[in-house]
Amino acid sequence: MQPVIRAPRRSAQPAPSPRRADPAPSRWSYRRQRLMLTPAFRLFLRAGLPLVVVTALSAGYLANEERRDALRLFALDLRDQVVNRPEFMVQAMVIEGASDSVDADIREIMPVDLPVSSFGLDLPLILQTLRELPAIKEARVFVRNGGILQISVVERAPALVWRTRDGLELLDETGAVVRPAETRAAHPELPLVAGEGADQAAAEALALLRAAGPLGSRVRGLVRISQRRWDLVLDRGQRIQLPQKQPVQALERVLLMHKAQDLLERDLALVDMRLADRPTIRMSEAAVDEWWRVRNAALGD
Repeated sequence: MQPVIRAPRRSAQPAPSPRRADPAPSRWSYRRQRLMLTPAFRLFLRAGLPLVVVTALSAGYLANEERRDALRLFALDLRDQVVNRPEFMVQAMVIEGASDSVDADIREIMPVDLPVSSFGLDLPLILQTLRELPAIKEARVFVRNGGILQISVVERAPALVWRTRDGLELLDETGAVVRPAETRAAHPELPLVAGEGADQAAAEALALLRAAGPLGSRVRGLVRISQRRWDLVLDRGQRIQLPQKQPVQALERVLLMHKAQDLLERDLALVDMRLADRPTIRMSEAAVDEWWRVRNAALGD
């Protein structure tokens, strides 16, 4: 019997494991990731790069002069189509608060021809033009629904008639010229002032006229003397010379003397109040002649 020869058993060897990749990123990948984490670079990718691309494309397109002209004409045509739409057109103008003469003046100087687009209206220029009219105290300008240019004005109210070398002017309470006056008889309800610089002291003149109210219709007006002070002119040729300072108080003193002694009913020509501590009275020529006649007659007796 033949013996069975068996090959010696080989010890079991473990199978070699596959080689694992290095988890660390490469140098370029690391730099790219770090760059993407930079805020400035991310901002450049979101905004800067598109802007550069659009600018480059626009510059390339607009490099051709014909393309530029065509684009310009297209923009102008588009603007005209929007501006000249019916809903943006101003067809009429309405003026409120103005008299007939002021209304005519406004329409004559208005720097706009209707109809016109509301985009073409220069409202500040219109408002400035209105305020340059002497008769207008306040003004408002706006475009209301329906394509109507609304102008609302407040006229200056005449308070005085000012006699100048060139004629008659109407003044408001601030001394601003409202408009020329054709005749004095056309404004009998307004007091009269005269003299250079009377417009600059209109408020003081009105205060004096109010104080002279007890004299009623005897007041003929005020005369500005040397642009410093006033003379109150009464009927019968009488005149009250008022001081430069506190003229109202000086006039009130004269009215008190008149109330106590009928001062202004006497035959006087002038009451001089320029010196507050020394009022002076001057008689009229007729009164002086009568006084001399009586005196001579008394001496002759």
